[in-house]
Amino acid sequence: MNAPAATAESIDAAVLALGPGPLSEAALQTQIAPLFSRVRSAFRDRIYLANHSLGRPLDVMDDDIREGSAAWYAQLGGAWEAWEAEITAFRDRLARLLNAPRPDCVVPKTSAGQGLRTILNTYDNAPRVVATRGEFDSLDVILREYARRGRIALTMIEARMDGRFDTADIIAAIGNGADLVVVSQVIFTTGQRLLDLHGIVSAARYSRAKVLLDVYHALGVFPVDVTELDVDFAVGGSYKYLRGGPGACFLYLHPRHLDGSLRTLDTGWFAKREPFTYRRPDPPQLGEGGNAFLESTPPVLPFYQARAGQLFTVALGVERLRVYSLAQQRRVVALLAKQGLVATGGSEDHGAFVVVEDECAEAWASALRAAGIITDARGRYLRLCPDVLTTDAELVQAADGLAAVAADRAATRSV
Repeated sequence: MNAPAATAESIDAAVLALGPGPLSEAALQTQIAPLFSRVRSAFRDRIYLANHSLGRPLDVMDDDIREGSAAWYAQLGGAWEAWEAEITAFRDRLARLLNAPRPDCVVPKTSAGQGLRTILNTYDNAPRVVATRGEFDSLDVILREYARRGRIALTMIEARMDGRFDTADIIAAIGNGADLVVVSQVIFTTGQRLLDLHGIVSAARYSRAKVLLDVYHALGVFPVDVTELDVDFAVGGSYKYLRGGPGACFLYLHPRHLDGSLRTLDTGWFAKREPFTYRRPDPPQLGEGGNAFLESTPPVLPFYQARAGQLFTVALGVERLRVYSLAQQRRVVALLAKQGLVATGGSEDHGAFVVVEDECAEAWASALRAAGIITDARGRYLRLCPDVLTTDAELVQAADGLAAVAADRAATRSV
């Protein structure tokens, strides 16, 4: 099966044709857009600005999935050799994107929440957990349910009056006693980037607490370096900026936790040292390093599904993507300002999407969708996220559309 080579070669050829230096719309439309012909055709009459929610897939993703299923048809149980090789490649690519010290630090999971539960279930007694109200629902629901049932003692940090979280508040809560700190590198509602992660990690170390970092809205947006940050754990996935769809998620563990001293209740037969020998020593003998944190039989197609998006991000380079994204965000902010709308984005303390705050955000998102402009809202925050396929003409049209929707809504309220 030569699909892995074909996928990488098609992406590498397109990226090479871009040439060095900053990305430009003309070059991206000529060289990169053809890699996404299927989704562009399906959405040709709509403007897609929800790339922060679900990333657009490459054409070759479908071929990659077919490769995984073809192994099943052709080999039945013998397909596990090919499937395990793809799982290993998935971990290798993520380790590179995270700058993890070694690939087995990355443990495949089906969701970020599964990664959080894995860590919560390493504690024998109810740990003291510090988290923010800005954590995404998948983590927030788990934390609050564990707290409700007495499995953790939970301290939740509130945002300040301006809607932003202050790291000083997080650090103060850690100082009051903590065993685990759960924070997002980028807040999913406002796009705020927590810049003083070193301060949070330092405070946690002083208090003998561990840090779990949610990088879902950071990975693929700007360089993420779990080694330099020295976090204990990180969770994330491929759904958004890595263009890999649902199910292809991960838990990162620092090597200091891979010496066998940390064990979790979230385990299964794939975590055994030699799972396919079916021996049953008591207690179970777990695999080396991160393999000890695998669980039961994993889904395999998500790893093929995630391949093209990972290769695309690695080939194009997160640094180049970040520069282009910031320029696009600043363009959106400027276009909206001309329409009298205040938006935030385009700065280093922000993620990849622009935010317009208004109590009508959800109604605006619905009206925009009806007009063929796909955005979304989280509470009072309307989120707009261009990507390398988005043209400037689309940004202008989206800004005009939002201005019209806001004006129409204001006129309705004034009647």
